[in-house]
Amino acid sequence: MPRRIVVLISGSGSNLQALIDALNTPALPDAQITLVFSNRKAAYGLTRAAQAVPAIPTAYLALQPYLKANPGKTREDYDAEVARIVVRENPDLIVLAGWMHILSENFLELVDGRKAVVEADGKETKYNIPVINLHPALPGAFDGAHAIERAYEAFQKGEVAHSGCMVHRVVKDVDAGEPVIVREVPIEKGESIEVFEERLHKVEHQIIVEAAKKILDEVKPQDS
Repeated sequence: MPRRIVVLISGSGSNLQALIDALNTPALPDAQITLVFSNRKAAYGLTRAAQAVPAIPTAYLALQPYLKANPGKTREDYDAEVARIVVRENPDLIVLAGWMHILSENFLELVDGRKAVVEADGKETKYNIPVINLHPALPGAFDGAHAIERAYEAFQKGEVAHSGCMVHRVVKDVDAGEPVIVREVPIEKGESIEVFEERLHKVEHQIIVEAAKKILDEVKPQDS
């Protein structure tokens, strides 16, 4: 029985592509992506999923349209709705791969089993699904947005000698969860930020696959 992965994206989906390319190879054996979910309608990652062979199902829900369509609902309600969409896939692993939305406790407590998901028929189900995130910086170095630019700028000022990237477990604090895989990436003197960013992304594509395999090797299948 293949292990089930749900991937959340917001943009081009290059890290999603790395996962797709690794499926059913020694890098990520006996695994399938059952859903690619985006909070941006124009995210190219949705096209990558649709063009995969076989095609990967996709779903889209953005925060502002959700709030507009549901007066009185909050950002936290949106996060809970995303969680409900995701857990319907009964995944063994959730991967945030360029997901540009900070998920609140309302998402996390539904996927980690602290709260049950209540279905339309009233049935309650508790899940325990690990969630991992890719972040283009080393632990504790440049948490949050624009990490690559901030690291590059710090190097120019002589404040850091290198940067890197990591995959970490997702907790409520931004980029503060336990690291799963950490990789240093040097910044070369005189290189442009574009060149550094390209080298960093290549490493990201490696570690997101390595981390997914590592977590799947550790957790029991949801159906067991």
